[in-house]
Amino acid sequence: MTGGRWLLRAASLGAALLLWQGLTSLDVNLWLRFEQFPTVGEIASTFAERAGTGAYWQDLASSLRRIVSGFALAAVLGVVAGTAVARSRIAADVLGPLLEVLRPIPAIALVPVAILMFPSNEQGIVFITCAAAFFPVLVSTRHAVRALSPVWEEAVLTMGGGRARVLFSVVLPGALPGIFGGLSVGIGVSWICVISAEMISGEYGVGYRTWQDYTVVDYPGVFVGMVTIGALGWLTSTAVERTGRRLTRWLPSLDSSGPVPSSAARTRTGRGPGRSPRAPLPASALAGAAGPRSGPRAFPEQTREVTP
Repeated sequence: MTGGRWLLRAASLGAALLLWQGLTSLDVNLWLRFEQFPTVGEIASTFAERAGTGAYWQDLASSLRRIVSGFALAAVLGVVAGTAVARSRIAADVLGPLLEVLRPIPAIALVPVAILMFPSNEQGIVFITCAAAFFPVLVSTRHAVRALSPVWEEAVLTMGGGRARVLFSVVLPGALPGIFGGLSVGIGVSWICVISAEMISGEYGVGYRTWQDYTVVDYPGVFVGMVTIGALGWLTSTAVERTGRRLTRWLPSLDSSGPVPSSAARTRTGRGPGRSPRAPLPASALAGAAGPRSGPRAFPEQTREVTP
């Protein structure tokens, strides 16, 4: 990313903070009431005060531990279940109806179930976090696996590869872009549900502390919790997206001018630095490389002139 884009993003954030400061310091009370809201300066002062205490970092560590545990479990289960449903008719018939019935239920509605089922609040919050991220990962994995071209699988089978080779060499790598799309959605939904669960039944955590600040009418503390939640969500979602881009380096990337081929693609096409693009392959060669050849023979036999 260029320096100009970073500057534009910083300017956008700064403009939003200046607008917030102006509306709250002037006690603007039009259709929206800003007179009860803390100013940016008050929130920053409370944040600096909280950051110097051990309780703030304990809450942050508790929320991160819960989100990492629940999200990691949801990622594994979602990818496995989504792949099984997409690849196996038996799994689709056995698991499909049950998952489709459970999918519309909001994860936060499972709080009473978690309280009754698990012996501790910690385990219940991890369960809710896992349930929140599981279904986005499941659905994205299922659609990504079903969208794969069967030609790749047939090529591996033709060369003697088994089901395990097809799964780990074709299915999972080919579905990675769709899987990480679901993971990006799942991490955001997980933060919504873990904070809500902490507010309802937590004992420590950013959500628990934010709700406690609200009950004692400490509005700067409430906004400190909101800022902390936003920063943690941004960091974790960025980590997921960067991991996805690293694992799918073979995909073309984008810059301000349009798609840019990956390094592997540039090597194959000969479009490296200082080299001109090669002429495209003829249609006959592409047709021969793309799939089964039609006709009795792919190429006519070379004939030699026989002299009498």
